[in-house]
Amino acid sequence: MTEHPRDRFDLVPDVEAELAFLDALERGRLHHAWLLCGPEGRGKATFAHRAARRLLGAAADPSRGPLGARPDDPVSRLISAQSHPDLLVLERAVEGGKTKRNISVDQARDLPEFFSKSPAQAGRRVAIIDAADDLNANAANAILKTLEEPPPSGILLLVCHAPGRLISTIRSRCRRLMFRPWTEAAIAEMLRNKMGLGVGEAEAVAAGAGGSPGAALAAVGDETRAADDLARPWVETPGPLDRSERLALQGTLRGAEGAARFDAMMDRLAAAVRDRALAGGEGASDWAELWSRLTEWPDRAAGLNLDRGEVLASALNDLERTKARAC
Repeated sequence: MTEHPRDRFDLVPDVEAELAFLDALERGRLHHAWLLCGPEGRGKATFAHRAARRLLGAAADPSRGPLGARPDDPVSRLISAQSHPDLLVLERAVEGGKTKRNISVDQARDLPEFFSKSPAQAGRRVAIIDAADDLNANAANAILKTLEEPPPSGILLLVCHAPGRLISTIRSRCRRLMFRPWTEAAIAEMLRNKMGLGVGEAEAVAAGAGGSPGAALAAVGDETRAADDLARPWVETPGPLDRSERLALQGTLRGAEGAARFDAMMDRLAAAVRDRALAGGEGASDWAELWSRLTEWPDRAAGLNLDRGEVLASALNDLERTKARAC
């Protein structure tokens, strides 16, 4: 299972971003709200937890990067246990084993209450929103109230995959940090060192990661790699999909094991479509619209208890229509 960002200590998402944040901290010019920008999987949430450790007093460990801290530091342990009293993390709630589609307004309303209290252990209180893209309209407005009246000892870190989708009043009140894509060589080195992959396998995974260390780590799982091997040719090869291949896959989506396969398949299909949309060129808007629809299907399937095979069939039919329009 892929580590949660709160448990990653040796992954440095972007050295320049960490140095910029550290410079502002050390010069006493730390902005009250930071918008961490870049495509999903670039390590923004990992950065947010690294920054939170430093802000909440974890001792520096330079061997783990500019914002590095030791896992056995008391602050690190509290954050990993999700029990640090001066840290609030807003992310999509999980109910009945299923992740909600959005961060709700009720969750967002916890923010002003959290910041209204004095720090319990550290000199600051820190909140992470992972991700701001997941805020529904009412939740975004609730967050805005905190940004408009920033707490004197509070720091807000907003993970954001697509800043253009945020309301402008949130963007204007934050300092941006951009997270650049990793090189294939850097991703391959990470996979060799962290996951123990051989040179050839690490390079193959890195080549399909689109500059995203998060995508590379997720792709290391057998189920995810198998799904990626199917999804990318479906998206990148012109013409209709192989019907026998489709039907064979749809028949394997029942039960608990089938649920994991369905989740992996929908995730990698959306990732392949996302990469096609971001490549630009003819039909880019069609691909972007398909990407948006695909991200909604898993939640809809879970919420309405739809047959997973039928959901995948509908998604693939949508893919074929998009390919016909875009080509």
